[in-house]
Amino acid sequence: MGKSKYRKDKPWDNDPTLDKWQIQEFKPEDNPSGVLEESSFATLFPQYREKYLQEIWPLVQNALKKYSVEAELDLAEGSMTVRTTKKTWDPYSIMKARDLIKLLARSVPFQQAVKVMQDGVFCDIVKIGGVVRNKERFVKRRARLIGPNGTTLKALEVLTECYILVQGNTVSIMGPIKGIKTARKVVLDTMENMHPVYNIKELMIKKELANNPELANENWSRFLPNFKKRNVKRKKAKKTQKEYTPFPPEPTPRKEDLLMESGEYFLSKKEKAAKKAKEQAQEQLVKKRDREQERQKAFEPPPEPQKKHKPAPEPSIDELKEKFLKRKHTNS
Repeated sequence: MGKSKYRKDKPWDNDPTLDKWQIQEFKPEDNPSGVLEESSFATLFPQYREKYLQEIWPLVQNALKKYSVEAELDLAEGSMTVRTTKKTWDPYSIMKARDLIKLLARSVPFQQAVKVMQDGVFCDIVKIGGVVRNKERFVKRRARLIGPNGTTLKALEVLTECYILVQGNTVSIMGPIKGIKTARKVVLDTMENMHPVYNIKELMIKKELANNPELANENWSRFLPNFKKRNVKRKKAKKTQKEYTPFPPEPTPRKEDLLMESGEYFLSKKEKAAKKAKEQAQEQLVKKRDREQERQKAFEPPPEPQKKHKPAPEPSIDELKEKFLKRKHTNS
């Protein structure tokens, strides 16, 4: 018997219409007393975002007013701050507001960034600046992630059901948790020199398999492609070994040594000036001659076109016979 006699059937035990795993929406009636302590978050924004943030800040305040969260824009420090009030009924709304100001600082438009306040929508900001040291290589890989006219990024958005924005050294991702994890992996793989097309192809196959009810619960490893790394061996330039000599190389001559060799080092200031003037006069003479030659070219007559005479065709044997016979008749 034990505890079974004290166990009574509950109204939700045998109700087939009730979904026990469904997360109920959090409402103001669920927490009438509000929060006990004030929480606040602040984030800096770049100077080029200042004008845009000033324009949309009233909209940000109205969006956070529903959750009784205060928002403050400090243009002197270049920062945005969000804090809870005594009327804040949703304790997690401050975390959502923190994500909102982070996305606004990373150039996400307000119409898109405000969606992070909804349940089931999360965000992640991936820092890609420190993955690649070489700046040229970093720019190329970032362009590879975006694709021609943004096609690669659009395909990734469709497959992960996320909003993705590449801005500077960061990639902002918004959407469900599962999609954010997948998008983050693809972004980091791309920056580590793995082409995004391979990941996109794999995601497309996974999406098709998930729609098939027969294969939904099976292992998909046999369907997924295995891309092997192919390192193309480049021809290395052969280094010619220099003959070993125990003596060190000759030191490069100084400016004074060169002047001593030419004899200019021992000349006085007047002699140096006279020599310099002589060299300049010679250079001017050479340039003057070149200019006169160029002027004379304008007065030279153009070359006459030579008529090409076509060589007369050689007479055939029959023609020669006829000429010979004609001459023979005339002589007779």
